[in-house]
Amino acid sequence: MASTQPKSISRSAARTGRARLQVVSERQARAEERAASKAARSRTVASPDAKTAPAHPWTAFGDLAAYAWDVSERSVLFWDTLRQRADNMLAHERAGKPPLLDFDCEILLDARRLERPTNYSLLRITRVGDDCLEDCLSAGKPPVIVFDPRAGHGPGIGGFKRDSEVGLALRAGHPVYFVAFGPEPVPGQTLRDVLGTLRRFVEEVAKRHEGRAPVLYGNCQAGWAITILAADCAGLVGPAVLNGSPLSYWAGESGINPMRIAGGLVGGAWLVHLLADLGQGRFDGAWLVQNFESLKPEAVWEKYANLFAHIETERERFLEFERWWNGFYFLSREEIVAIVENLFVGNRLEKGLVQVCDGCHVDLRRIRNPLVIFASYGDNIAPPHQALGWIPAVYATTENLKQAGQRIVYLTNPHVGHLGIFVSAKVANLEHRAILANLPRIEALAPGLWEMMIGNPATDAGTAEVTFEERRVEDLRFDYPRSSFERVRAISEANEAAYRTFVSPWVQAAVTPRSAAMAEALHPMRVSRTMFAEAFNPWMRGVHMLAAMEQDRMPLPPDNPFKAAETAWFGDVTRMIETGRRVRDAWAERLFEAAFGGGPPPRPRQSSPLTGTLDLPIMGSLRLPRIA
Repeated sequence: MASTQPKSISRSAARTGRARLQVVSERQARAEERAASKAARSRTVASPDAKTAPAHPWTAFGDLAAYAWDVSERSVLFWDTLRQRADNMLAHERAGKPPLLDFDCEILLDARRLERPTNYSLLRITRVGDDCLEDCLSAGKPPVIVFDPRAGHGPGIGGFKRDSEVGLALRAGHPVYFVAFGPEPVPGQTLRDVLGTLRRFVEEVAKRHEGRAPVLYGNCQAGWAITILAADCAGLVGPAVLNGSPLSYWAGESGINPMRIAGGLVGGAWLVHLLADLGQGRFDGAWLVQNFESLKPEAVWEKYANLFAHIETERERFLEFERWWNGFYFLSREEIVAIVENLFVGNRLEKGLVQVCDGCHVDLRRIRNPLVIFASYGDNIAPPHQALGWIPAVYATTENLKQAGQRIVYLTNPHVGHLGIFVSAKVANLEHRAILANLPRIEALAPGLWEMMIGNPATDAGTAEVTFEERRVEDLRFDYPRSSFERVRAISEANEAAYRTFVSPWVQAAVTPRSAAMAEALHPMRVSRTMFAEAFNPWMRGVHMLAAMEQDRMPLPPDNPFKAAETAWFGDVTRMIETGRRVRDAWAERLFEAAFGGGPPPRPRQSSPLTGTLDLPIMGSLRLPRIA
């Protein structure tokens, strides 16, 4: 027994050892097989031409179920955001549509109490959050007056957040004033009355700072207003900064800037006169906002698609901007007709034909204070052609500009849109900050035309190198069919005279306060918003309750294949709308050419190997971006 027991144990141990070795070898084989399979999958993913293995049907079903649930949650939050937008809009209207400023302020002057009253007011910024303004000012800094555009919206775009024109000026130590206006014009107020009000505001600010000329910041429509003010009151103002401000209204790129031909396609200024008559002497700014959105409908789709796709991060930003975008203000009949006749259809400003008082016309050559013009190639409302094209029309040569003793500085952004010039935090912290920081250098420049160059746009404007390079007025000439636009102006004047004489009295007699109020309430821009308010749509109360249950939801992982398909579909719809818009604009250009004359002669295009842009000889150093 003693001799056999060890042998038995030895044979058992041997069998157990061989079994263990077999299990280990099988495990190693399976591990190597899994590693090889994983490596093959990684090679398949790395190679775009390789065919991927089909996903397990249960995995695909799980992804679809998760995506469907996520879409239902996002849909509830999306519709609730539209409900909140409508409620904010109605609350803003009930409050009297006050300026949407993110800064405390006080009213210094109310123009409704002036001899020729208007609906404007001069505000002084008094507090920034918890900081009193007097603690932030720097001695010797000139005051800054920010003028917001009166183009359908209310005031506030220049200061509705901290990173804005108002905020940048305050951080730089400037005393800041803001020109606001009310939602309703004073009955019968004219463009001449408004210019007189603005002149009174500038005088008041200068008096408060021992006669020191203030810096004027004009956005869009306010840019041409302060330009007229500067031409009318030479020596009264300091540097004038024109942001996205059109001054040459016929200039533009065929197929790129369709707004310049819109007046001709509707027969001129008579249409805005009719709309003002239907509003009992008040022109509804919602029509202007609707025109802005129709210029680029794919941008409207992208706004809502982006909100739906990123509802967690975009909701507050969407609501913040829409509070301003949906505040529709009114202009008087006299104002809107004068603006369209003199500027957008007549193009009389650069010709010196705008009359501001009896026997007095605006002559842009009388401007002596430095002008800083900020334009963007991505701006389809006020492109660089319209922001700068007036210069060669007023000053035939560079020598003429120098002999007049004028300094004009311009800078351009390659891609930001029209509203981005005013609301983009990136633009505010770069271009606007650079302008304010270099105002003393701008005032010290020799007479002539200069381009402001920011050395490294990727860096902060406080550290980026800013240089001024001299340019030639002759390089800003842009050819367009002037004779065609002259025909539009003549037809507009004839149509407006006929409407004013034979039709307008009958329309005014037929319109009642109730019909005017109904036309206001049923405007498409309002209905598309208010239809989601709880006060108008009781179903939105249920949406509000459902949305409260979705606040702590878990967003869908970004690697879900159906989420990627949704993103691709959104892009396809954007491109489809963009294609339709391009076709529409091309047909509008052809219709304009057929009705009023041929377009400009073809221009040679040459690709620049350094910048990837199209150099147009007629624009000189203003290189237009390549159009896909």
